[in-house]
Amino acid sequence: VVRRPLIGAHEVETRRAELLTAILQDEDDPGAVAVDMLMGRLYPAHRYGRRPRGTAQTVDAISREHLVEFHRTWFTPEGTTVVVVGDVDAELVVRASARAFESWNVTRFTEPSMQPVAQPTTRVAAIVPMMNKAQADIAYAVIGVRRADPDYYAGWVMNNALGQYALGGRLGDSIRERQGMAYYVYSNLDASVAEGPLMIRAGVAGPDVNRAVASIDHELMLVRDQGFTSKEIDESKRYLVGSIPRQLETDAGIAGFLLSAEFHALGIDYDERLPALIDTVTLDDANRVAYRLLDPARAAIVVAGPYRKPAEAVA
Repeated sequence: VVRRPLIGAHEVETRRAELLTAILQDEDDPGAVAVDMLMGRLYPAHRYGRRPRGTAQTVDAISREHLVEFHRTWFTPEGTTVVVVGDVDAELVVRASARAFESWNVTRFTEPSMQPVAQPTTRVAAIVPMMNKAQADIAYAVIGVRRADPDYYAGWVMNNALGQYALGGRLGDSIRERQGMAYYVYSNLDASVAEGPLMIRAGVAGPDVNRAVASIDHELMLVRDQGFTSKEIDESKRYLVGSIPRQLETDAGIAGFLLSAEFHALGIDYDERLPALIDTVTLDDANRVAYRLLDPARAAIVVAGPYRKPAEAVA
């Protein structure tokens, strides 16, 4: 499959039909609509701004020849990592991999590249009215950090305190628990080769959209101005360190962890070093990264659902 895929016409059409169905489903899902449009607003001239599944038009335009050419360009030995996890003999795996791949001699003529991410200078907003839906989905994001950024671990801890720990960190405590507005609210830091988004997601009733966005703005400014508490950062660090074993409970979890470590050149002993990398994050580190990233004036916001007000209402 890796070296000599058949890419049969029937399989191409089957997969095309599956993708088109998934695209139609996404276009009827306020959450998917909000995130897709948000990424386009946050990364207007970058690959990260493209819809992952494409559009009906782009999927329809893909031919078998396009797939063959894509495989020829990018499926090469130097771009391949094999991870095997389970009750196997390591030496047997090495020998089997050698038999399968040692004669694979393909020259790569194109090297992958990633253009730099342009930092927004203003706040942007968009509204997608979907009046037949029960709730409005809010996607609110700022540019985050690269995985290789020295501030990655501080950003990871900071994001956990902001919108993940316990019932959703600061955001969950304010917007869901104390104000009772959100069906859900959380944040996620997606650090990769380039600066991925720090995205906040919330689901609220249509009449509560403005209050919810204003509350997100307020919490971000509160963190920028006053910082987190030592208790918040200490609890987030303990939570993250404690969650590492859960990531490694299954063969699939271990394989994904090892693949990510290899892709980002983190080292074979990354699982052993990771607790200390998290634990060395200080309160000052977390607050410094929060101030660096959490700027509502440079946020992109998209609301999709039963909400008709102009974009200026949340801009």
